[in-house]
Amino acid sequence: MNEKLLKNADACYRLAEKKAVDYFASLSVQLVNKIYATTLTKDIQTWKQNHLPSSWVSLLLRGREKADSQEYFSYIRWLDYTGKLDHYLDRSISYIFLRDLGKDLNSSHTQNRIRDMAAKLKKQLPLSADGGNADLFSITGLYRWAQKESVESTMIWVMNKLKTVSSLIPQGMNAEEAQRKLIKIIAGVILHQVEEMDDDLPAEERTRKLDEAIRLGYSYGLTYPFIDDLLDSEALSGEEKKQYSGLIRTTLITGTVPELGDWIGMNKELIRSIHSELRDAFMYIQACLRQETNESFFEQSYVFFHSQEVDREKSLSNANYTNEELYVPIILKSASSRLIVRSVLSAGEDEGFDNRTFFYGIYNQLADDFADMFEDWEADAVTPYTYYMKYHRSRPDLINPFELYWTVITNLIHTVYHSDVKTGEVILNRAINGLKRFKKRMGDKTYNEVMELFAPGDLKFDRLIQKLVRQADDVDFFDKLLRDHMLAHFKEERKEREDFLHIAETVRNEINNILPIHENGDAAFMEEEPIVNAANYSLEGDGKRLRPIVTWVTGVYEYGLEKSAIMPLLKSLEYMHTASLIFDDLPAQDNSSVRRGRPTLHHVYNTAVAELTGLYLTQKAVEEQASLEQFDPGAVLRLIQYSAGKTADMCKGQAMDLNSKGKLLTLEQLNTMCFYKTGIAFEASLVMPAILAGKQERELKALKRFAYHAGIAFQIKDDLLDVEGNLAVLGKPVGKDVENNNSNFVTILGVEGARKSLWDHYCTAMETLQEMQFNTPYLKHILHYIVNRDY
Repeated sequence: MNEKLLKNADACYRLAEKKAVDYFASLSVQLVNKIYATTLTKDIQTWKQNHLPSSWVSLLLRGREKADSQEYFSYIRWLDYTGKLDHYLDRSISYIFLRDLGKDLNSSHTQNRIRDMAAKLKKQLPLSADGGNADLFSITGLYRWAQKESVESTMIWVMNKLKTVSSLIPQGMNAEEAQRKLIKIIAGVILHQVEEMDDDLPAEERTRKLDEAIRLGYSYGLTYPFIDDLLDSEALSGEEKKQYSGLIRTTLITGTVPELGDWIGMNKELIRSIHSELRDAFMYIQACLRQETNESFFEQSYVFFHSQEVDREKSLSNANYTNEELYVPIILKSASSRLIVRSVLSAGEDEGFDNRTFFYGIYNQLADDFADMFEDWEADAVTPYTYYMKYHRSRPDLINPFELYWTVITNLIHTVYHSDVKTGEVILNRAINGLKRFKKRMGDKTYNEVMELFAPGDLKFDRLIQKLVRQADDVDFFDKLLRDHMLAHFKEERKEREDFLHIAETVRNEINNILPIHENGDAAFMEEEPIVNAANYSLEGDGKRLRPIVTWVTGVYEYGLEKSAIMPLLKSLEYMHTASLIFDDLPAQDNSSVRRGRPTLHHVYNTAVAELTGLYLTQKAVEEQASLEQFDPGAVLRLIQYSAGKTADMCKGQAMDLNSKGKLLTLEQLNTMCFYKTGIAFEASLVMPAILAGKQERELKALKRFAYHAGIAFQIKDDLLDVEGNLAVLGKPVGKDVENNNSNFVTILGVEGARKSLWDHYCTAMETLQEMQFNTPYLKHILHYIVNRDY
């Protein structure tokens, strides 16, 4: 490595370190003099008037039982019902402006921006239980926002990237937490960008800046799971961590990502994939940097990384760390991590922002380390809290981190923010809320033990704080509610997905077992007429069995139908679907040579046998439907009538397709054709069990609407795979539509337009599903499968 570059990096770190040392020295003096106790006690006398409920307020709210803050939707509605929502959003947005944007709250412009953002957020919240205002932070909500801002392609890109990141998180690391952090950072960078944009910015420029912010947020945020968390975990060996840290350090010092080279260790493929992602992210950031912020980015990045490394190399077995060694790296990493964001966006200089951010960081880090102290203790990580826990008896010189925390708060409110009342209100709210959350999570016994250990030196002040923790109200924040909601959502989604995949595989195996056709008859005659063998050959292919799986989960889990009773229906759907594939593959139609990873039926037998086999399977489907003996005969008759009509419609759809060869269709014509070809079969798999369950027309209409959009989304995905997929995964040739001169969503809309249309139909289907309020989540996961599949 270039010696001069290394010296420059070290000099930059020493300069930042000196500033941190001076800051820590100032805090130490304030702590010794117990300034926090007298100053904050005065502040709290005013603060508690708004947060310790009086008896008349308690009487007023009686009957409005407080919702559990773990229940995102019900808690938001409870806040609105009790008239608390506006204040809740105001303090929440104020905190984001303070922490993430480095703003001075004592500014009329900032206050106006906070009110504006809180009002906009309120309009997006799910304030009613009737399905109005879909969750802004769901995939559907985010994509609808992206459509309004004309950044749909960027949103699709980042959703695919998030899937990639999740797939690369090694065992032992928390994939949900990594995903949450990454999303949080992306949102933070977007907020920074929005604050930098003028209100009269042209729409095209606004779109460009938001696109850049999303990509920069992802590129910067990637460092958390793939650098900080990975190096903190046990996923890599000691030697691998050393190699990996060397790569990162070289990049930050030279401005160039080195080649991976020969990797020593068991995780070569993992590191190769992560190296590729990080390299692309780094190059994107580098391309966006302006000359005047380039130096700042590399300086702050190096300070952040090196301070993390200094902390990472500490050992809890070493009893000799000084207070300065414990706290200075924390000041550096907590400040530089936020200063990087501004340089990433190439924002203009703001000395006030830099100073506020530098002094603020340790407050946030001490609060996080307090919340995580037991996890850090289990991991043998050195933080001020774990170190004090271990050595406070043998090291009376050690600073109590909890006492320093209150000192930092005092310094922020009265020195950095010049005794601004709003800032003091927000910071004290946050501090008390952090303790209340910790107490709720850990339980009274553990909380009391922790407080006994870390109690500040001023007992009167300690009693005051504990009173506030017990009694204070209206100190919670939206970002914490959203954090809990996201983590719970990710875990629930993972559990539901695992359950669904297990159910789908179970159902698929059961269906595969019952599909083969066994005809009774003269064996010699059967050998001469190979229709049954041909049918079984087609049925034995490695099909997805998506339609009968949809029918199973809808019929059994939503409508409570007996699974044994609907087996004939499942067979009929797969017989009908297989017949349609046989016809599709014929030389007169798509002329395909491979289906489900095997030669098509007319290649194995001949065209005549294939045609007859398709017809045979359609009749077997009707025969199976007629054997639904455990249901009301009238319902079965309606089902057969419905099925026959839809089969006729499917034939019309295929005729439309054949007639469209060589023609440029309109999007409306393509939607109609694809619904008739593909969507109808998907609709049938939903509507048929509903008919058997005796559901009314209103619910059938909703199912049909869901099926329409899900079916078109399925076809768009097929068209994209026909361009982007590969034979080995798909089990059928790619590029057939181009070869056959067929119009499809890609030829009409282009790849990017087709992706946008895919997600638009996904969102509409998901919104329809939310309106239906099904009891089971499996249709949601079928929809996820449709848009995310690779075959």
